[in-house]
Amino acid sequence: MDSPRSLKRHIGQILPFAIIWLIFGLLYVVVEYGLLGNSGVYPATGNQYLFVSSLTYILIGSFFLGLFQGWMEVFWFRKLYEKKPIWTRIILKGTVYTFLLIVFFLVLGMFANARTYSISPFDPVIFQTLYKFINSFAFWSVIIYGAMVVDFALFYSEITYYVGNEVLYNYSFGKYHKPITEMRIFMFLDMKSSTRIAEEMGHEKYFHFIKAYYADMTKPILDSYGEIYQYVGDEIVVSWSEAKGLKQGNCVNCFLEIKSVFEERKTWYLEHFGIVPQFKAGFHLGEVTTGVIGIVKKDIIYTGDPLNTTARIQEQCNYYRVETLISRVLMKRLEPQKNISYTKVAEMTLRGKKNKMALYQLQLSMN
Repeated sequence: MDSPRSLKRHIGQILPFAIIWLIFGLLYVVVEYGLLGNSGVYPATGNQYLFVSSLTYILIGSFFLGLFQGWMEVFWFRKLYEKKPIWTRIILKGTVYTFLLIVFFLVLGMFANARTYSISPFDPVIFQTLYKFINSFAFWSVIIYGAMVVDFALFYSEITYYVGNEVLYNYSFGKYHKPITEMRIFMFLDMKSSTRIAEEMGHEKYFHFIKAYYADMTKPILDSYGEIYQYVGDEIVVSWSEAKGLKQGNCVNCFLEIKSVFEERKTWYLEHFGIVPQFKAGFHLGEVTTGVIGIVKKDIIYTGDPLNTTARIQEQCNYYRVETLISRVLMKRLEPQKNISYTKVAEMTLRGKKNKMALYQLQLSMN
């Protein structure tokens, strides 16, 4: 069963599909009204045309079609066709959705006509009007239009699958097209003994190991409202806006949730790779400049001292033999949480820095 955070995230992934369908449904109603106006009759079938009825059924139907497609994508199709090439996924999913569209429009037509004529949806008159509708170009033009909406929503789904909702939103609304200064939290999480593991496994098996390793981190990162900034070999860089990262300790809870996932998956990793990945993480909060760079390949990047500092903090985990190190700047801003405490490990001058920085270890109490 989904946690409240996962449920909220899934709702956020599904709703855009409903909005896409709602917009295209409204566009269809406007075009239909522009063509039919006050004629009161559909030319292809002779059925009665009522603007209010058409508006009501199409908008409600479109919204629920979008919710249905969003649910299918988030909970079923993405996992079902995850290993298929993108063109195969679109063709297979498009075929299924087109068939469901035909069924949907037939059912919608039944109830819409039943309301218009004030008779039962299963009255022979309703089936006669549906038969005329199916054999008309008007019906298939609606299906073609619906298939175009399906393809648009599928394109949206594929894009968000690869770049993430947050990145797509930022690109679409131009949030970072002009560089801005903002406070952000960073977590540099690195696998322990990765060089040795890679040598023992060989590059092909190690690739599958790393792929599973990153995949299992994804849910805790997304549930904590983190953004995956970079994959650097066996290191992953996660970032949060100041507000999201500090709220309920999302940034540190992300690390604890990742640990919990690998503890649950311990048997699976031992069976498939003979080893359970272990990792260390450094955390820091600071001001960065965020903006879009690149011509052929655009990317949103962060520049500023906090990234270098976080990397240096993470490096010290090996020296002090701890899993986590958090800067005093960030630790002081985190909300107190039950069962989580912070112990001062050192006050030192990090490599490449001039001023000393106090570092703390995150500790989880079982009391």
